[in-house]
Amino acid sequence: QVQLVESGGGLVQAGGSLRLSCAASGRTFSSYAMGWFRQAPGKEREFVAVISWSGGTTYYADSVKGRFTISRDNAKNTVYLQMNSLKPEDTAVYYCNAVATVTFRTNTLYPWGQGTLVTVSS
Repeated sequence: QVQLVESGGGLVQAGGSLRLSCAASGRTFSSYAMGWFRQAPGKEREFVAVISWSGGTTYYADSVKGRFTISRDNAKNTVYLQMNSLKPEDTAVYYCNAVATVTFRTNTLYPWGQGTLVTVSS
């Protein structure tokens, strides 16, 4: 079982940046592709970004491509999401999860953590 703890959210003005972190317990963290997802108020949870187990392959939702960067440090069991040029529509609770593969990136494997709230003011 892997437990996930997200952090790094906060209030930022449009155009600003934030870096989210996701700390994962469990010795098999480095075996999994990892994804970031978000849920805005009143909306379904949606995919944001995914990274392969080695870090060599990444994929992004069109809405964040060119602005967000996903990375990981397997030695620290942590995956990151660097968010630049933030927009009010990026406001959401952000979650991470292990996923089946980069291709099957919405096939999440573990219970969701508490997430971290990102609020972007205009």
